[in-house]
Amino acid sequence: MKVLAAMSGGVDSAVAAARAVEAGHEVVGVHLALSRSRGTLRTGSRGCCTIEDSMDAQRAANVLGIPFYVWDFSERFKEDVVDDFIAEYQAGRTPNPCLRCNERIKFAALLEKGLALGFDALATGHYATILTDSAGNRELHRSEAMAKDQSYVLGVLTAEQLAHAYFPIGITASKDQIRAEAEERGLSVANKPDSYDICFIPEGDTQDWINDKLGVNPGRIVDRVGNDLGEHPGYHSFTVGQRKGLHIGRPADDGRPRFVLEIKPKTNEVVVGPKEALAVIELAGTRISWCGKEPSGLEEFHSAEVQVRAHGEAVACQFAMVGNELVIRVAEPLLGVAPGQSAVLYVGTRVLGQTTIDRTVSAVPVDAGGSA
Repeated sequence: MKVLAAMSGGVDSAVAAARAVEAGHEVVGVHLALSRSRGTLRTGSRGCCTIEDSMDAQRAANVLGIPFYVWDFSERFKEDVVDDFIAEYQAGRTPNPCLRCNERIKFAALLEKGLALGFDALATGHYATILTDSAGNRELHRSEAMAKDQSYVLGVLTAEQLAHAYFPIGITASKDQIRAEAEERGLSVANKPDSYDICFIPEGDTQDWINDKLGVNPGRIVDRVGNDLGEHPGYHSFTVGQRKGLHIGRPADDGRPRFVLEIKPKTNEVVVGPKEALAVIELAGTRISWCGKEPSGLEEFHSAEVQVRAHGEAVACQFAMVGNELVIRVAEPLLGVAPGQSAVLYVGTRVLGQTTIDRTVSAVPVDAGGSA
């Protein structure tokens, strides 16, 4: 099999490429240049896809004895991930850029180019597993390394993309095993720190970065029934579930802290209220994708589990298509779920599909939650 190995410069993708070589595949390594600042350097464990990372990927490819290329996807990344991230915040939503990158860059733009060049599969260092059912349909499953499981951010993959996806390290039980294997293979990235935060915001301060992009747009802070409580500098400075930095002069009538419950871009309002009002019992979205074969009988509610954060807990739910929406009703309330997040459905370890959340239904009606 001819395999295109996406090499980020980290230990996971380096070991994934090594395992693909060891399995006897014809492997070519590629690093994606995603930053428009060519001289960007990595700072500790912040950021990724920097010039330093490309050099680490090159060194790993040299050790493995495979061809290596750097492909410039910076324009596509800016349009499909960075600009989308800004637009989502401007719309009062909370996006997941890692999920969008997998959806639009790695398993769309990169995979499409690889297939056009004659490659059979795209190998990445994701912690996830692909299994095949009795009918030959490919399924995405959680990794055995549950602490590192990345199936959530791969929930956007389609059946066609799964057909060409290859996750060589998905069956590994722990990150320590991957590091030990990299050491044994002589890969210099064996002890390289994991990257975290958003790769195009290496300083780690998302709100400061967003404020710089969207500027000042003063509006009102209100309670759930519309009472005016104060002024905000811009609704994009707030996220659902936020408690600190609200700058409301007077306390709630009951003396309890307030939390951001909703962001309303059309009226430029930030709605705040009691913590219990953050609990939601229903999620719904219209941007839907099925990870493998689409389930049948979607007009009826089915049992599953739903996860709304990359490393969050999955909770029992019922799901069905109602009109053009995928509606998900949870067995126990979820706290602080915001439009823009992805709700990924699981049956056991298998990923069924996902929707980008457009709306939520609170477990606490307005008249029960008071005006705090």
